[in-house]
Amino acid sequence: MKLILCTGNIGDKYAFNRHNAGFMFADLFAKQEGFSFKLESKLKAYVAKFSDFIIVKPTTFMNLSGEALSLIMNYYKIPVEDILVVFDDLSINLGTLRFKASGSDGGHNGIKSIIQHLGTNKFARLKFGIGPQPPIPSEKFVLGDFSKEQLPLLKETLETAVEAVNFYFENGIEKAQNKYN
Repeated sequence: MKLILCTGNIGDKYAFNRHNAGFMFADLFAKQEGFSFKLESKLKAYVAKFSDFIIVKPTTFMNLSGEALSLIMNYYKIPVEDILVVFDDLSINLGTLRFKASGSDGGHNGIKSIIQHLGTNKFARLKFGIGPQPPIPSEKFVLGDFSKEQLPLLKETLETAVEAVNFYFENGIEKAQNKYN
């Protein structure tokens, strides 16, 4: 069983925020693959199961993403090497995707929570670029919506991300990095 954890914030007011790129990816992935999410309150997440995959949208809000991940991994007995975390990264430009096998939290509170709950930073991730950040506080930027002008590039990048995740699970992180980074 493989687990894809997509980060974001629950609620309509956050739906088109830059910080919800992970949830946007999850929704497009679900639509393209023909599955739907079900609220699993005890796991603090919306969960969809299909084939050999579980895809998750935590209900804990971004900064507590590790809580839901830990609950789901324990419940389904999924080892850390079988997870992929999809999240936004303001340090890379919109239109850019980056696979990484491990690393620091890079100032991302959702990733900080995941590292804390897993006890390791050695988990696969797909960073979804949302930058460049203008000279405003990071919190204001990530909680702002994508602009109308950014929507075509956002849509294209989300579609590429779905393709990239499928490629990653078929070919591994090194080949995914070579093709999509």
